[in-house]
Amino acid sequence: MFHSSSSSVPELGFQPHAGWVFQSLPRIVAFGFGSGLLRPAPGTWGTLAGWLLWFVAVSRLPDMLIGVVLALSFLLGCWVCHRAGKEMGQPDHGGMVWDEVVAFWIVLWLTPATIEAQVVAFVLFRAFDIVKPPPIRYFDRHLKNGFGVMWDDLLAAVYSLLVIAVLVRFGLLV
Repeated sequence: MFHSSSSSVPELGFQPHAGWVFQSLPRIVAFGFGSGLLRPAPGTWGTLAGWLLWFVAVSRLPDMLIGVVLALSFLLGCWVCHRAGKEMGQPDHGGMVWDEVVAFWIVLWLTPATIEAQVVAFVLFRAFDIVKPPPIRYFDRHLKNGFGVMWDDLLAAVYSLLVIAVLVRFGLLV
């Protein structure tokens, strides 16, 4: 079921589908276990999948282990997104959502653990990821490998965390 490689690059304009994604483990991860195939707004679906994975598994780990999981997940994302993008001939296809998953985990890790704070974090993260204020837009346009796919979402996470820190500091979010 999990083939390690693709024999050829798909034709121009290729749109990934479940049959293609679920043929290899790197594609499954890059596409957020299939959440990146959902339309509209695959990035939002990927972020929601990340939130679910956070709640079910990652948040239950000790902080030190969460840090390790985040670092390894970022590195894994660089590899799987680079590979899937190369296989599609589209280095930053919108359906590759592992970047949203990992970046949102970072946001959730450093956000108060209330549902209200997490909803605010979700909205902020999606807004920064969609709007791409400087320098996020620059990196999104110029880094087109697996690292580039992961990097711009990491910056969106940093922006989100800065706003959350201000909200927490002024007592507007607990």
